[in-house]
Amino acid sequence: MVVCGILLSLTQVLAAAPAWFFTEPRCHRLCREMRVYSIALAMGFSLGLAAGAPHPVRLGLPVEKISGLYGALQDDPRGFNDGRGMGYLGLQGVMGAGGLRASAAGKILVFFPAGAIPRLKEFGRASEVYIEGAFLAPGISEKKTDASGNQARAFRAGSVHITLPAPGLEQFRTSLRMNLVERLATPAWGGLALALLLGVRDTLDTDLAEAYRKAGCSHVLALSGLHLAMVSSMIAFFLRKPLGLQLAAMMGALFIIGYIYLVGDLPSLHRAAIMYLLGTLAVMGALPRQPASLLGMSFLIQIVVQRESGHTISCILSYLALGGILFIGEALHDLIRGKIPEVLAQGLAASLGAFIATVAVVSWCFGMVRPVGIIAGLLIVPLTTLFMAGAMAVLALDVLAPCLAGPVGMILSLLYDGLEQMVSLAALVPGISIPGMVLVLTASLGVSILIMFLRMRQTVLRSNLVPFN
Repeated sequence: MVVCGILLSLTQVLAAAPAWFFTEPRCHRLCREMRVYSIALAMGFSLGLAAGAPHPVRLGLPVEKISGLYGALQDDPRGFNDGRGMGYLGLQGVMGAGGLRASAAGKILVFFPAGAIPRLKEFGRASEVYIEGAFLAPGISEKKTDASGNQARAFRAGSVHITLPAPGLEQFRTSLRMNLVERLATPAWGGLALALLLGVRDTLDTDLAEAYRKAGCSHVLALSGLHLAMVSSMIAFFLRKPLGLQLAAMMGALFIIGYIYLVGDLPSLHRAAIMYLLGTLAVMGALPRQPASLLGMSFLIQIVVQRESGHTISCILSYLALGGILFIGEALHDLIRGKIPEVLAQGLAASLGAFIATVAVVSWCFGMVRPVGIIAGLLIVPLTTLFMAGAMAVLALDVLAPCLAGPVGMILSLLYDGLEQMVSLAALVPGISIPGMVLVLTASLGVSILIMFLRMRQTVLRSNLVPFN
């Protein structure tokens, strides 16, 4: 809270500075809006920290006496290259030596043996299981758990028993996911397609995933607004003309809800879905068409519905990136419009806006930032989006016209090879290590205010007004 207060005070001073130099009423109005947005940002940051605190784990028995857990799978188990996997278990109870049993609550990370992963994926999320094993020894970032209910460590399973299959709807979802995974398991590009379409990285080439990270484009692999925009745009393309804008938006909203249910619990994707649903209401006239207001409403809704998302890096970066695109990116776009081709100006402005808004959190969490992503993303993001559209086309053609799926798959193979080379080349550019979050955040705020200042100055010059000396 102290840090939030200091940053809020600094932002208030910086946000008011442009008004000292210009008399243009629009500049003063923009300054007032910036102060309001900075207050909302600080309050939202504090609310996220407070409401996003993870629920405590209550075991009921000391850790050293626990030999088994039982509960329901909270997500789809994620497989590793060696066949083993991991997933979260919603605790219902624990078992100890001599038949000792106690009720429990909370969510525990479980590492599963290789033999259990196929069966867990087959039965799917919400299946009830009994797991025998032991808690892992505490690591650097792990806390010891006792019967008082402190945060629990991870649990390593030795054997896994399915006690109750998932409900029918969950089984249908699991069957559909498994079917899609099987269809995309054969081609070399299937691992990337699964990561982009379903968030399944089990078969994704680890070298390619690392190259995306080093190229500053790892956000492309994390399901978020980019992927939802791709899905929704295809829906709008096919439905807008026969149904009209409002009905197409409503059908798109229903499809998005189904897609979110299929993909699973991903906070960044949920943010994009909430934004899309709010945008649908705006199209229907129920809400004002103001992206900043929709972004704020999305945050409040998500922090209430998904309290735990307040502490996830993906969710924090998702909101910061979109906020940077809406405010900083739009201001940059106004400054460079007409100076470079529009096809580059819009993408460059959005990329810079997102980078400036997220650089402090990225440097704090990962210890390094990769500015090469600003430029590399101008090519990698559109090509990856095109690849995603091609993968969706292959899945559709595989059902509707199998004879066409092969040629499209060959094109995807060429596109995959080109992407792999491009990402690997961008990954050769070293990142920059910037210690000190407060220093980086202050610099980020300063750059943001400077961009807004230049935008105001351009507004004044265009209006033929003379600034104060």
